[in-house]
Amino acid sequence: MRWRRCPEKQRPRSPRAKRKRSRSRTVRLSPCCKACSGGWIDWSGKYGRCRNWFGTMRKMPTVWSRSSARTTRSCGGNSCMNTRPGCACGSVRGRPTRKTGSPDRALVRVEESATVADVSVDIRNVVKSHGAITAVDHLSLEVRKGEFFSILGPSGSGKTTTLRLLAGFEHPDQGDILIEGRSMRLVPPNHRPVNLVFQNYALFPHLTVFGNISFGLEMRRVPRAELRSRVETVLDMVRLTSKQDRLPAQLSGGEQQRVALARALVNHPSVLLLDEPLGALDQQLRQDMQVELKAIQEQVGITFICVTHHQEEALTMSDRVAIMNHGRLLQVGSPQEIYETPASSFVANFIGVSNTLVGHIRSLNGSCCGVMVPGLPKAQAIVARPPAGAGVGSPVTLLLRPERLHLSREVSLPGFDNALEARISKAIYNGSEMQYLLSLADGISWKARVPNAGGGQKRFLPGEAVFVRWTVDEGVVLPE
Repeated sequence: MRWRRCPEKQRPRSPRAKRKRSRSRTVRLSPCCKACSGGWIDWSGKYGRCRNWFGTMRKMPTVWSRSSARTTRSCGGNSCMNTRPGCACGSVRGRPTRKTGSPDRALVRVEESATVADVSVDIRNVVKSHGAITAVDHLSLEVRKGEFFSILGPSGSGKTTTLRLLAGFEHPDQGDILIEGRSMRLVPPNHRPVNLVFQNYALFPHLTVFGNISFGLEMRRVPRAELRSRVETVLDMVRLTSKQDRLPAQLSGGEQQRVALARALVNHPSVLLLDEPLGALDQQLRQDMQVELKAIQEQVGITFICVTHHQEEALTMSDRVAIMNHGRLLQVGSPQEIYETPASSFVANFIGVSNTLVGHIRSLNGSCCGVMVPGLPKAQAIVARPPAGAGVGSPVTLLLRPERLHLSREVSLPGFDNALEARISKAIYNGSEMQYLLSLADGISWKARVPNAGGGQKRFLPGEAVFVRWTVDEGVVLPE
């Protein structure tokens, strides 16, 4: 434990004071709470200032408590690390204790963050700007404990800035971020209960696999026996025990990715942040690592927050997905909810491919509505489910996934609610499926995907006339 002379006491002294310097007592500085960046507080002085981790002075949130015995000063935090009794927050060595004094005389003004049992990360109305560009615009988001959460969006959507805010590399201009119920406003990156796996892995080329994984524990001065036990556990988890003496240059891309993951997991973080973790891998290895990464997450039970622009990764690995664009949160939900019931046309077109028809509601009949589309025959209305709050005349957009379309040469076919005439403009063979480009009336272009069953299946040829059919539940109608 370290002791320092209080900076407030280092003032110019009179000659008389210098002669009596040997009799002046040394001001003892005790570690303050984690909420104050792990700095130092003067418990005996009247200023209540804290020297934080980068050596500057900040005014500490002073909280006064009047008890029957004496007046004490509180650390103002939720997790006090004071090693001396008497802190008004009622904590000694991080453990709550009984407060002294009668309840009617207690006067405590402590601002505590509300904690929810199943919430690991709570982002509250966060704003981050870079000059005139708003990278994150009033973002509010909750990530549950033990879930694999992905933030998905195009370039410039603010997803990487959000990850840097969680890691502590950026500081929000407005709002707050809570991890495990504790505010991170004044907590530096090295004191946050998070670890970050970079896209390029950032492995030390001169260290072996064992040395790379144990580096963080060595910096924390973990006992040697515990260090070896924890490293061997994660090596077995990522199946690299036989390669622990190799250098990173002697490993494949997938093995390097697992080393970076093990180096983060060995520190037992509350939250693991992943920045495009599979972006440097080839297609086949990326697909294999998607399943493996999800299996590791389920095994360790740690909250994973992954940032990616690859839709397949997000849908394969995630328990929930957040879609961002221009710094704003558009939709949060399970992969199935995001794909099948998108909240907007942008989400529908960003997650997969969608065919669209723009029109207005011509009629309402219970749970169904008739949508009139310009360019189609006036006598033909599309039958669909109306969006909430829509009425007759409301402009809407109809979304249809290519795999939900049924192509046939027959004029009449039972079991479908809608049918449109189209012509095959192009047929593309993709191995497991055939992709057809369709030309509808008024220059409307669609895409359809048909599984390649092989055998005697008849394929459609370019220039051939077909009928495109779907049911009322296979389309999604969104208000304009």
